[in-house]
Amino acid sequence: MRKLIPPALALAAALYAGCNQSNSPTPPVAEATAKADADPKKAEEHPHKPGQHGGIIVEIGRDNYHAEAVFEKGGVVRVYLLGKDEARVQEVEKQTLTAYVKREQDTESSAIALKPTPQEGDAEGKTSLFVGQLPADLQGKRVVVTVPSIRIAGERFRFSFASASPPHADDLPAKVTNDEERQLYLTPGGKYTLADIKANGNQTASQKFKNFRAAHDADPKAGDQICPITDTKANPRCTWIVGGKTYSFCCPPCVDEFVKLAKEHPEQVKEPEEYVKK
Repeated sequence: MRKLIPPALALAAALYAGCNQSNSPTPPVAEATAKADADPKKAEEHPHKPGQHGGIIVEIGRDNYHAEAVFEKGGVVRVYLLGKDEARVQEVEKQTLTAYVKREQDTESSAIALKPTPQEGDAEGKTSLFVGQLPADLQGKRVVVTVPSIRIAGERFRFSFASASPPHADDLPAKVTNDEERQLYLTPGGKYTLADIKANGNQTASQKFKNFRAAHDADPKAGDQICPITDTKANPRCTWIVGGKTYSFCCPPCVDEFVKLAKEHPEQVKEPEEYVKK
C-alpha cells in the first residue's frame, strides 16, 4: 500500500510529560508525570523547532531532556534522545522501550517495541536512538505514540508524541495508471468480490467520479464519517462497495488505496460503522 505521507513527517508535539521533584532517585512514573497530565496546555508554552532529522523536538520531564521523533516510510519510527540543551545528544543505558500506538479517535492501543539502536559515537552499553515499527494498519495514519517508561540517569520518565495532521490534497495518493486501475477494480481478490464489481457498475473509480471535486476537511467532528485512508471527513458522494458494504471516502485516489487494501490485506478492513470520528 502506497504511503500517504512524506518520509520524514513534521510531528505535532502532543506530550504529557513531567518529572518528580522529590529526593527519591527513582520516582514512580505516575508521580513523575502527574503535573503535566493535569495541565496539557503547559506543553504549548515552550514550543520547539523541528529537529535536524526533520522531526519536532518534544520535552521529557519538564525540559530535563528532549526527544526528536521521526516517522519514516514503511512505518519506521525513530526516537533520538537529546539533553536539556537540544543540541546535545543524550546517551542512556541500553533498554527496549515499550510504546503504545493508536489512532487519535481510537480507544485501544497496539504495543510496539522501540529497540536500542546505538549511533556512531555512543559509548559501549549505551544508546541515543530507539527504532520501532508501526503495525501495518496504522502506517500512514495520524497516530499518538506513548512511551510510559524510559530510564534516564536513574530516573524514569514518560513522554508521548503524535504524527502530523491528516494530509492536505497535495499529499494524497496519486491516481493509479489506467491499466493498473482496470486490473485493480475489475478483478476480484481478498475481500473485493465479483458481486462488488457488479454492484459498483463494472467501472473504475476514475470513471464513476469523473467530474468529482474533492474538498478535504481535516477536522471532522465527533460522529462524522471519516475516510478509511486519510481520517479526513468522508464525502457521502464518494462511496464504493467492498465486501457487500458501502464505504465513504474523501476522494477517488483513496478508493484506489482501500480497494488495494481489501484485496491484499482483507483482515485490515473494518466495518463501515467503525470509520467514524469519536
